[in-house]
Amino acid sequence: MDQSSKFWDRIAERYSKQPIADEAAYQKKLQVTREYFQPDMKVLEFGCGTGSTAIAHAPYVKHIHAIDISSKMIEIAQAKADAINVENVTFEQASIEEISASDQTLDAVLGLSILHLVENKEQVIAKVYKMLKPGGLFVTSTACIGDTMKSFKVIVPIAKFLGLMPLVKVFTTKELEDSLTDAGFVIDYQWQPGKGKAVFVVAKKAE
Repeated sequence: MDQSSKFWDRIAERYSKQPIADEAAYQKKLQVTREYFQPDMKVLEFGCGTGSTAIAHAPYVKHIHAIDISSKMIEIAQAKADAINVENVTFEQASIEEISASDQTLDAVLGLSILHLVENKEQVIAKVYKMLKPGGLFVTSTACIGDTMKSFKVIVPIAKFLGLMPLVKVFTTKELEDSLTDAGFVIDYQWQPGKGKAVFVVAKKAE
């Protein structure tokens, strides 16, 4: 178990009880995403946390495979799903780097509040692109810390070393956009609810 998974295991229970910071923005992101969904879609969500988003989207698609590096987060997510009899979401402890999925088999991939927490976002985005069918969707909401807090590049490695923070990568909105388009995606929808807020993007793989 690496240091980041230990960090998320340690805070999972507390994290699950925290209210959503911006409920209106969260609901808008859910609604926009659902406008792209179809009932026959197969979806992967990586970095699913305690499963709230996967469970919320479950009625709108055929199946969601939801993964997270934290076993504690997955335990909480599974308990939530079991409590309300959600049967079309499969939760698994795994990272996007280690998950295996055949090329061009998924209709949509969700990566919400996660791209700034992976070691190499370009590699992850490239993997997502390969897994998606032509016309498939990559939906991401990403903290682009480099837009407002460039000093984080100095702070984060120290805090991670001390076990106070997980891995956090610092990049700008422009760098995120470039990473998506360089991988072959076309940005179909983009929204940011305010300065310093996460950037929400729906990107499409070419038909």
